[in-house]
Amino acid sequence: MSEEKAAADDLESLPTDELHDRAVRTARDNRDLRFLWDLLRAIPAAAASLGEQERAEYDMLHSLSLLQEAVHADKGDLGRALRPVYIDYLTKQRHRD
Repeated sequence: MSEEKAAADDLESLPTDELHDRAVRTARDNRDLRFLWDLLRAIPAAAASLGEQERAEYDMLHSLSLLQEAVHADKGDLGRALRPVYIDYLTKQRHRD
C-alpha cells in the first residue's frame, strides 16, 4: 500500500468534525485561501444535495456578502484599519516579483 493511500485511509477513519478541524487549521496555518474559498463554495452545493434549499441559498448569499465586504473594505474607518494588511501584502508581492 502506498504512503498516500495509507494516509487517506487514516483520514477516512476520523470523525467528520476532526477532519473539518484539521483541514481548516491546516489551511489557516498555511494561509491557504484557495482551500478556504473552495470550502465556502462547496457548502451551498452540499446543503442543496441534502435537500436543504433554503440553507443552500443563505450560505451562498452569505459567502457573496463576505466577498462583497472584502471588495469594499477600502472605505472609512474599516479601510484605515486594514491599511497595514494591504501594505504588508503589497510589500510581499513586490519582493516576489
